Amino acid sequence: MPSITQAKILIMATDGFEQAELEVPKAKLAEAGAQVTVAAPRSRQKPDSIRGWDETDWGRPVKVDADIESIDPGSYDALVLPGGQINPDKLRLEPKALEILRSFLGSGKVVAAICHAPWLLVEVGAAKGRKMTSFASIKTDVINAGAEWYDSAVVADKGIVTSRNPGDLDAFSAKIIEEIQEGRHDRAAA
Repeated sequence: MPSITQAKILIMATDGFEQAELEVPKAKLAEAGAQVTVAAPRSRQKPDSIRGWDETDWGRPVKVDADIESIDPGSYDALVLPGGQINPDKLRLEPKALEILRSFLGSGKVVAAICHAPWLLVEVGAAKGRKMTSFASIKTDVINAGAEWYDSAVVADKGIVTSRNPGDLDAFSAKIIEEIQEGRHDRAAA
């Protein structure tokens, strides 16, 4: 079991992420001792930051540590995907983002997606046969992709952690830490 203090976490996002869904897990994972890297696609407007969506309007910028083109998934222990409507919709059009996600899924490493971010799991075929949750408006998408959907603060299925919305961030962050400390998970690759 790896310790959270030894863990390297990748947060992958782009402009339009839900502000709290990036900032809260980033802070909680760092407070627990993990090394957290924020990576974004090269296609964003500003090369050094991404801009969040904070409930009803544009939020604060968050510093980007790396371009996703330079990311080696083998260097990280877990992948966190913040939601918001805009962010996951843009990311699922980025071939490198999907390649990174598939690599994490195939290696059994922890993948955590909140709110609309389970769209990315749907995109790569990772929802089929899984227990999941998501923001209520994409419930049908998740079910149609073959998942068993639950209206719960957090659902974990063999290292894939999903959550509904910013109100669930404490449970989401705690479950990410727990799943990382369990180590790699035996699951069929997406």
